[in-house]
Amino acid sequence: MNGLSALSVSIGLLGGLATFLAVGPLSGVFLIWALTITWAAYFALGANDEAAINTAVCSVFGVVVATYAAYEIVTISPDAALGFPLMAAIIVAATVTAMCLAANIKALATIPATVLGYSATFGYVLQTPGILSTEVLGSVSWENPLLIVSFSLVLGLGFGIASNKLAAKLTTITEG
Repeated sequence: MNGLSALSVSIGLLGGLATFLAVGPLSGVFLIWALTITWAAYFALGANDEAAINTAVCSVFGVVVATYAAYEIVTISPDAALGFPLMAAIIVAATVTAMCLAANIKALATIPATVLGYSATFGYVLQTPGILSTEVLGSVSWENPLLIVSFSLVLGLGFGIASNKLAAKLTTITEG
């Protein structure tokens, strides 16, 4: 089996497993759409040990920064002098700038993975009712994006690594 076919079978099988887990025994434990983000990022960044480390560290860093930004946004006073939309925009501009400047630190240098973590967090908090609140964002509950989004992203990386290893085995088995 050639490499592309082996990788296709591997991703298909593990994608099926992830779906089974997400809608079955682990329903509510992870976000399957977030899982696929780092699964894809791992391959986009080279599908090697360095890509795994960079994907994990930087995507979770993006979650941390976005969760902080979301917390700051929900604490904007309704009568803020500049108004809510402009204040929210300033918070996002400042945190995204800081997040990208952090790429000067080698461990945080993979900006695409960081942005994916940031974006996944805002996708979760803006699309899931009740999440964008100081109660949830400041809690130690599984609804908090620091926990569920970070876990989902790291789990996705695990699926990416597993699919890469399974594809290598399938290629070796069929060629041997």
